[in-house]
Amino acid sequence: MTGLAGKTLFITGASRGIGLAIALRAARDGANVAIAAKTAEPHPKLEGTIFTAAAEIEAAGGKALPLTVDVREEAQVAQALAQTAEKFGGVDIVVNNASAIALGGSQQIDMKRFDLMHQVNARGSYMTTKLAFPYLSKAGNPHVLMLAPPLDMKEKWFAPHTAYSMAKFGMSLAVLGLAGEFRQAGIAVNALWPRTTIATAAVNNLLGGEKLMHASRTPEIMADAAYAIFCSPSRETTGNFFIDDLVLSQHGVRDFDVYRVDPSSPLAPDFFVPDDTPIPEGVSLKALA
Repeated sequence: MTGLAGKTLFITGASRGIGLAIALRAARDGANVAIAAKTAEPHPKLEGTIFTAAAEIEAAGGKALPLTVDVREEAQVAQALAQTAEKFGGVDIVVNNASAIALGGSQQIDMKRFDLMHQVNARGSYMTTKLAFPYLSKAGNPHVLMLAPPLDMKEKWFAPHTAYSMAKFGMSLAVLGLAGEFRQAGIAVNALWPRTTIATAAVNNLLGGEKLMHASRTPEIMADAAYAIFCSPSRETTGNFFIDDLVLSQHGVRDFDVYRVDPSSPLAPDFFVPDDTPIPEGVSLKALA
């Protein structure tokens, strides 16, 4: 493949952040993007709605379909996929980007929040992919991408925030299983995860504020990595747990400083990246104190 012109992407949580960045990268090729997200009205603490995202996608050269979707609701997801296929003639790529996060131990996280994370992250991603199968099976180079971590089963990734880790690793387990289940149909199912924190609303509002934002990379590194995956043959690229800068280095990228929010700040590693993950040549990482 040489690009995503005419391809149709169904992206959950695409009104802002990484989801929107992936949408805009595809839009620059002339792709169609269904924005399946909850934010139809402006949020006091979060920038962007499905309608502002649609405007940005159209301005970037793509076609947009804003859809109000709660990924916990089966009927809403099914209807959104059907609307997408009806408008654009099919669905080629599904990006399970919608995610809920709450960090804390078992004594801090109440069961309502536990349920939310599992319903959005693990169940929502599994269900969206399940419901998308009939459309993807008719596509020429179908891909499913989960924004999910490598399956590195270490205590340190669970003990500080067991509930959140279980929900995110649930997405990873779905990748492992669905890649095998969908292989005969030629549908690629992969995971993509950032090596460093990414400058999103979640990082700014929930994790580390302005200091961590400065130590992060921009969402565009995830968008460019996702684009490279989507342009790969689906029958040859499935069941992988990709790290963003390793994907790009394998596609010839050498300058990663362009993705840094603040080149003067050391980069902050993200959760869940295995200790033995190779580092591309020229990339220097140092955890924040």
